[in-house]
Amino acid sequence: MGRFANGVNRMRSNSGRYRRGVRMRIMSIVVGVCINIMLSAFAIYFKLPLYLNTIGTMCTAWIGGIFPGVMTAFFTNLICEFYSYDALYFSLINVLTAIYVVYFRKKHEKVSVGDMVIFSLVSGFSCGLMGSLIELFLYRNISNYTILGIADHFRLLLDISPVMSLSFANISMHIIDKGLSLVITLFIIRAIPNDIVRSIRDGVWRQRPLSEEELKDLRNWGRDIRLSSRTRMTFVLIGLSTALLFIVGSIGVNLFFKEAKTERTETAQRTVKIVAEVLDTDRLEEYLTKGRAADGYAETEEILRHVCVNAYGVEKLRVVKVMEGGAYFVFDLDKNSETEQHEPGSYVPIKEEFKPYNDDFLMGNEIEPIQSRDDSGVFLNIYYPLRNKGENTGYYVGAEISFTTVAMILLRFLNKMGLILVGFFVLIIVFVTWMTDMYVEYPISSLARCVDRFASAGYDQETLDENVMTVRKLGIHTGDEVEKLYHAVCQMTLNQAEQMRNVRRLSESTAQMQDGIIITMANMLENRDSDTGAHIQKTAAYVKIIAEGLRRKGYYAEKITPRFISEVVRSAPLHDVGKISITDRVLNKPGKLTDEEYEIMKTHTIAGKKIMETAISTVHGESYLREARNMAAYHHERWDGKGYPEGLHGEGIPLSARIMAVADVFDALTSPRVYKPAFTIEKALRMVEEGAGTQFDPKCVEVFMEALSEVEAVFERYNANHISSFEDRMSEEYEDEFAVVSGPDQKIG
Repeated sequence: MGRFANGVNRMRSNSGRYRRGVRMRIMSIVVGVCINIMLSAFAIYFKLPLYLNTIGTMCTAWIGGIFPGVMTAFFTNLICEFYSYDALYFSLINVLTAIYVVYFRKKHEKVSVGDMVIFSLVSGFSCGLMGSLIELFLYRNISNYTILGIADHFRLLLDISPVMSLSFANISMHIIDKGLSLVITLFIIRAIPNDIVRSIRDGVWRQRPLSEEELKDLRNWGRDIRLSSRTRMTFVLIGLSTALLFIVGSIGVNLFFKEAKTERTETAQRTVKIVAEVLDTDRLEEYLTKGRAADGYAETEEILRHVCVNAYGVEKLRVVKVMEGGAYFVFDLDKNSETEQHEPGSYVPIKEEFKPYNDDFLMGNEIEPIQSRDDSGVFLNIYYPLRNKGENTGYYVGAEISFTTVAMILLRFLNKMGLILVGFFVLIIVFVTWMTDMYVEYPISSLARCVDRFASAGYDQETLDENVMTVRKLGIHTGDEVEKLYHAVCQMTLNQAEQMRNVRRLSESTAQMQDGIIITMANMLENRDSDTGAHIQKTAAYVKIIAEGLRRKGYYAEKITPRFISEVVRSAPLHDVGKISITDRVLNKPGKLTDEEYEIMKTHTIAGKKIMETAISTVHGESYLREARNMAAYHHERWDGKGYPEGLHGEGIPLSARIMAVADVFDALTSPRVYKPAFTIEKALRMVEEGAGTQFDPKCVEVFMEALSEVEAVFERYNANHISSFEDRMSEEYEDEFAVVSGPDQKIG
């Protein structure tokens, strides 16, 4: 219940921190936009060659990250549109500046002068180049008149083209602008209290905020993921946005062309009808023959020019007299004053597009719109007949609509909208990516990472408990299915850890019971052997010392594991279990054994092996019993192959048996027997050391000798009475007789 209450309190704390963080981020965006607008207005008012419209963006991006930085950049340009008509077209530049600031901060937590220079050059060159391209392609010029003056100086000084000078001036001013903006940004950030910075930076997490090290660990852990949820969501968003833009754009372009064609055609038709009504048809012949010298020609031409200029979509207005195979111009007016115009009375052959309508022209019929094409573009021609009292005069009023002009207008519109939409789409992508990170990517990845650690913890209870606490400390509060999954995983891991604790307690109880049975069996055997007082306890302790020493030195690393050490130590008391088959007459004989008796004594290894194999088959193969079998069967094998029962040698002898061989012989040497006194510990150690490489595994002897303090502690614990001087003298007499490398009549172990 206490853990549950702590979890609830943590969730409430995280929720409150999130609300405070959201408020602080919104406030930082508002303040950043205000800073941008005020400094931008200041630069415009005083006609500075700088922009100063990204300082607020840099501050919010530096503190809060990519999302508030992009929001500040976009809304700054959106608001600036009210007093600077083209500001919104440059929103993409400021959005990219915010993204670069976030990238720069991650790489440079402590900014040096060199770092500031690099930032100024990279961001200034990029922004200046993009800004120059936008202004030159959209407006054919730079809108900042102060920069235009600087560009003129560059052009005269460097003798370069106007476009190059404008671009060079714009890039230079952007480099200075971004460098100055970064300096001001760093001063502002240093003045902001750290608790406010932390609240803005960490408050929006829907879980415990992750450090850079934790984020790096998550990225390394997820390298084998083919496609993350964030990447998938970004691709889906970009794909849907592109498809939607293409579909809507195609429909919009098609509708625009249809609407523009219909509107301009109707305007042209009304225009030619109006002209037909105002023209004096009785004077057209005079205008044709005398041209500009005719009385009233200039006044009529001025009226027609006025109509042409004010007729929306009409590029050209003309009056012609149609003849067989061509036409004579009476009036020819063009909105483009630079276009060459036909003089009155000039003759023009009929174009191919007009030939199918030649008869209708000659008969004075109304002509449907005719589409034509020349080097300057595609046009739609509207012709209306001029009649005099209902009779055909042969004269027509013509109006020409340029589809090329419509396409250019549409292209400029699409360019401008494209710049706006790209900035808006970047904002949307950043927002969706941020939402995916906060609500899906980081919570699920953190949860999956913790579950992976939990699963790989194995049976280590301490690690399991630590991982349970790590999962609960995540504090995920997304308010959706992810949060429900988190609570389910918390409960599952807690239950699993508790179950594992219960299983471990049961396993430990079972192991204690098994160990008790083993000790009981070994004690029963020990009571038969009058020579082996506390032998099983001492050999088990020596086995543990040797096994841990091997692990410490890194010997047999693939074999020496904590589980192996535990199994060997637990199995050690059973190494002489085969002696149960030896008669008391041989087992407790107070003297040397005959060859026949020694052969009987040697059979205890074979008997022990059979006993343990029977036990293994009965309990379905407990692994520690396998090590007990190895020790019971082979602890009298020698490194040089002269041991028994199978004459194994070197690493062909099971490792547990090689360890037991050292422990068994050392205890036999230092313990009194009915057939010998106890050797001193110094002499026993010397004899074991002399047997390294012949009787014993030299690595086992090495680690045994290096742990003399532990060996002496075990020896003193089970040998409270020191060896008497008589025993010391007797040991000298028996030293040669019971040397480790002595003949087959020994009964050691």
